[in-house]
Amino acid sequence: MEDGAMKKGFVITIIALAAASCTGFLEPYPSAVRSEEYVLSNPTTLTGLIGECYEYMSKNYDNNEGAFLDCATDNAVRTSLTDGITRFATGLASPNNDLFQTYWERDYKGIYNVNLFFKDDAGRKVTYMLDSHLNELLTKRLIGEAFALRAWFQYDLLQKFGGRSVDGDLLGFPIMLEPVKIWEMSPDEISKLEFKRASYEDCVKQIVADCDSAYKYLPIAHRNFLVDNTADLTVLGSQNWGRMDGITTVAIKALTYLTWASPRFNPDNDTERWQKAAEFALEVMNFKETVDNVSGGFNRMKSVNWFSPNDPEIVFASRYSDGSEAMEKAFWPGGFQGNGQVGATQDLVDAFGMADGYPVGKSPTYTFDPSNPYENRDPRLNSIIFYNDRSVSTGSSGRTYTFENWTGGKDAAGADSKNSRTNYHVKKFVYMCLNWSESTVNRMPHTKFFIRWTHMALAFAEAANEVGGPNCSIGGHTPVEVMGWIRSRATYDGATGISDDRYLEDVAIAGTAAFREFIHNERRIETCFEGLRFFDLRRWSTTLGPLNAPVHGVTVTRLSNGDFSYDFDTVVERRTFTSAYLPIPYKEVRNISGLAQNEGWESWQ
Repeated sequence: MEDGAMKKGFVITIIALAAASCTGFLEPYPSAVRSEEYVLSNPTTLTGLIGECYEYMSKNYDNNEGAFLDCATDNAVRTSLTDGITRFATGLASPNNDLFQTYWERDYKGIYNVNLFFKDDAGRKVTYMLDSHLNELLTKRLIGEAFALRAWFQYDLLQKFGGRSVDGDLLGFPIMLEPVKIWEMSPDEISKLEFKRASYEDCVKQIVADCDSAYKYLPIAHRNFLVDNTADLTVLGSQNWGRMDGITTVAIKALTYLTWASPRFNPDNDTERWQKAAEFALEVMNFKETVDNVSGGFNRMKSVNWFSPNDPEIVFASRYSDGSEAMEKAFWPGGFQGNGQVGATQDLVDAFGMADGYPVGKSPTYTFDPSNPYENRDPRLNSIIFYNDRSVSTGSSGRTYTFENWTGGKDAAGADSKNSRTNYHVKKFVYMCLNWSESTVNRMPHTKFFIRWTHMALAFAEAANEVGGPNCSIGGHTPVEVMGWIRSRATYDGATGISDDRYLEDVAIAGTAAFREFIHNERRIETCFEGLRFFDLRRWSTTLGPLNAPVHGVTVTRLSNGDFSYDFDTVVERRTFTSAYLPIPYKEVRNISGLAQNEGWESWQ
């Protein structure tokens, strides 16, 4: 075999094995079969350590990190009264039913993978490819991914478990920079570790440091047009879409600073944190607006396509589930062969204003009609929520389905556990060309957009407003300008957004505080059912009041003439939160001496 052909064959073999390890077919860990020495000297298992990290990440929104987590906020309600999220939201969670322990363990498994990759500099020393140039490129990319992945899992730990301890200290998570299988160790083994929660600030510094390290090694983005040498596409370019890249690490820093700048974690209102959040978010926005704004690339006025794993809106997304119907099953009501697992609240519906952008009751153009409450509303409402008497086209044949949420209707709340308790159902993420009654059922890929352009735009607007108000210019852009982009872009179903947005101008004139509330409401609308509001409500508030307000549905009555009357004050669920933070897993607190619990969870010690 000629040398060139041998190199090509070796490259293909390594890439194929690496891909296999990413899907879990090749276990990368030390075990009875593979020693740690073998793992750290074998290019396949080393790439498997990195690839396996992506498999730990959620791939959709029908779970406790997505739409179900919104059911512990004023956005949504779980249909099942015995579901774990329902019990958590109503004060009935117990150490034996800790929904969030799995994420603690998941994140530390990811961190372990990275730390093992770094042990003895193994990830840098091993030879992945015979071609020295390509080997150097691949090595750099894997090292960068490792730093970025550790930052990602640390960010997730900080977001979920950061908070004040029962002693009043603002803490994050135990920082682990060595490969320790903490989830497999006995209490005696763990007691010998220095496994204590670091300060919140130190955790932020560690995340930022890992992001900065990753940025030095990674390409700014995995795009073929950014690779100068065609031969380098063997290991670089768009084939790595879905893996960590440089611009994602900037976005992680923006999100980390955004939370750290927020009132609950920034009692002294250090505006430098807001400034950093705005600058990092704008850097990502500028990349999407300029570098990534190529033919077929990002265009901020286009709608988001939730069914495209390659949507230009994406900054970082999960690997996709091909041909999945799980989210459609979760969100459609029983009348359409779904399970109606989540109901949007009346409180969320009320957040959508009128078609001219003004809040309900304040529009100079449209009068709100309580007997026809969904007419002349913010165009985004139709792309996000199903409501009574709405007819929609489904399947490849365009069959019409009409929602009957009136009392006695097929989609009404009641004893049927396959209908929501609020009389609203979720349209966002639902592929409308799927209809189970057709002979051929059309399914589309689903993925989770962890970070997208809209998230960065909202982060910039929020942070810049806190720095200097609605017209504060940072990098040549202002919160007013950016919020105008968001509100005027096409909706998820391709409808025209809000135009001639006079309300945006009015609320900007009202000042920083009014614009803050406006941004909070816009963020609620734009990110609903993505699992973000749970953390937003906590970082914005300094009391438990906003978390414990009752949530509402709508009761619909069909009149004898066929019209409907609506009662918007139906309390569906009363919330009981004793803490603004998630609990540190009870098992960990019991087994690890000195691992401080978050306040409000004193019984979980």
